[in-house]
Amino acid sequence: MHYVVHVLLVLALPPLLLGIVNRVKALFAGRRGPPVLQLYFDLAKLAQKSTVQSRTTSFVFRAGPVVALATTACAAMLVPFGAHKAPLSFGGDLLFFAYLFALGRFFTVAAALDTGSAFEGMGGAREVTFGALAEPALFFGLLVLTRLGGAVRFAVVLGPGLADHWVEAAPSLVLVAVSLFVVLLSETCRVPFDDPNTHLELTMIHEVMVLDHGGPALGMILYGAAMKLFVLAAVVVGVALPASSGNPWLDWLLFLGGMLGCTVLVGVVESIMARLKLVAVPKLLVTACLLSAVGLVLLVR
Repeated sequence: MHYVVHVLLVLALPPLLLGIVNRVKALFAGRRGPPVLQLYFDLAKLAQKSTVQSRTTSFVFRAGPVVALATTACAAMLVPFGAHKAPLSFGGDLLFFAYLFALGRFFTVAAALDTGSAFEGMGGAREVTFGALAEPALFFGLLVLTRLGGAVRFAVVLGPGLADHWVEAAPSLVLVAVSLFVVLLSETCRVPFDDPNTHLELTMIHEVMVLDHGGPALGMILYGAAMKLFVLAAVVVGVALPASSGNPWLDWLLFLGGMLGCTVLVGVVESIMARLKLVAVPKLLVTACLLSAVGLVLLVR
């Protein structure tokens, strides 16, 4: 039964998270802001529109949004939600999880380059550069979890079993949680790394790569971005809140409460910080990598 709930949450909840982020930002700015369910309305409208494509593009341009959404959905099936196991689990799924996002990034950048646009090529170059800096932070964080759990498997390293390690390895886990949260902001193109609401091509990273997409393809991109935020937030919550009440339905509520807190935190960060200069972004990603690395050193010393 919990596998069904897992799939339903993955399919239905991601757009709501972005609505909460926007509402938090609106409250900080003293505005009413868009409805929390606005992205659901946008996705429904985009699904009814037709798609216009340049004659210079190939199948790579059409495959970009599809692969990006498919890889994110597959990654969502690997991550345990709170005390509940994931539908898919096997040895080494931690590594598979990381490279699913790398595959989605590759096709997104390839689709941007396929248009022949200099602006989209610029955004693709920034995307792969920052992605190369975010991956070590992710891997070091997963390595700390692997060291504690004794297995390269989400079902072992995340979940109620991690709660016992908070007593003996709290400093390492705090550093990993902070590092993974920074990775979340980077991978989902949020402030301070990128501004999803900007329309200035010279400062955009992810948004400039999808300028030529429209209709259902743009809907898949927006839905995939929301799902990526949901999946990475689930990993952060799994590290920061590995609680189990023994009651399956109460455990679902604990997980949803943790997701709500993580989403509100994203909105708070976007409200109190400005977008960093491009030259400062690598420094923040290297700092996130060092946080996870120090967490690992604290375990093996």
